[in-house]
Amino acid sequence: MATSAVIAARNIQGSKTGTMDWTIEMGKQTATTSVNRAAELVKPELEQVESTLLNLPDIQPHELRLAVEAIVSSGGKRIRPTISLLIASMFGRPDQRAISLASAVEMLHTATLVHDDLIDGSLMRRGASTLNAVWTPAATVLTGDFLFAVAAGMAARTDSLRVMRIFSETLEVIVAGELRQQFTDWAKRSTRDDYYERIYAKTASMLVLAASAAGVVCDGSEEQINALTAFGRDFGLAFQIIDDVLDFTGDQANVGKPVGSDLRNGLITLPTICFIESRAIDADIECALKGECEPETYTRLVARIRESDAIECALHEAADLIDSAKQSLWLFQDSPYRQALFELSDYTIARNK
Repeated sequence: MATSAVIAARNIQGSKTGTMDWTIEMGKQTATTSVNRAAELVKPELEQVESTLLNLPDIQPHELRLAVEAIVSSGGKRIRPTISLLIASMFGRPDQRAISLASAVEMLHTATLVHDDLIDGSLMRRGASTLNAVWTPAATVLTGDFLFAVAAGMAARTDSLRVMRIFSETLEVIVAGELRQQFTDWAKRSTRDDYYERIYAKTASMLVLAASAAGVVCDGSEEQINALTAFGRDFGLAFQIIDDVLDFTGDQANVGKPVGSDLRNGLITLPTICFIESRAIDADIECALKGECEPETYTRLVARIRESDAIECALHEAADLIDSAKQSLWLFQDSPYRQALFELSDYTIARNK
């Protein structure tokens, strides 16, 4: 499935459709409004998801319960469950099975954040201390494992073997992607294939789960489920590309990390790949690919990337992917829910954090 994502992304590369120009003009306020409007359409169901996430059965030890409650209630836009619920509403089926699925998707996302923070050594998330900042690595890993188990239990409440299969495949892709990143040599890290496989595993696979499994619980046709799979894939790839662009261009207060932190940590993302493709390898680039630069070299290289056409290159690829994601939705009848999915897609490009 990751290979298909790479092929799809490469096939649309270079198609300047104009989405980027329009969405940039939307402005931050309109982008935020689209998220709020989408959430308002499924507000009763989202409230049930929130209740499901927070009102778990008795958890022991008590320290684990407090940690889980803090992690789950730490914020976030709930975009993944919102997408699942909008799709279920598009089918006219925002029932308890859809709510269970949406809850499972968000809990799975939460579990991955716990492990991500530990792997990355992150001490802060959304303005608060991460779990690994206050607990031992072992306790942090086990808490993430616990949340994975809780998410699986929520997915099982859909009473769908196919949903459970998609859920387990998604978890396999996420974990294998993290491991592949640990063992990939520096030469391969600078290729588009490696990048798209990586961001499919990290981000897009969970959007595929949120979208395609919603089609499954609503008894959609194979054509509809395939369209939702494509929507989730392209939406997710674009979402991560914009994250990677914001790592170079975003305001540190909004993004929540220093500018260029991915590159400084040896993570090669699309803006850097675009930069490399447009020029010969020099000393700055070579040391960055190997993750062996001095701090001042990283600072210089980040500035060079920001000032080049690499940012525009990455933005155009994200815009093309969003156009592709929206094309997948034309299969479904017009409704406020489909329109909200269109607007969430545009928000992906316009957001600033």
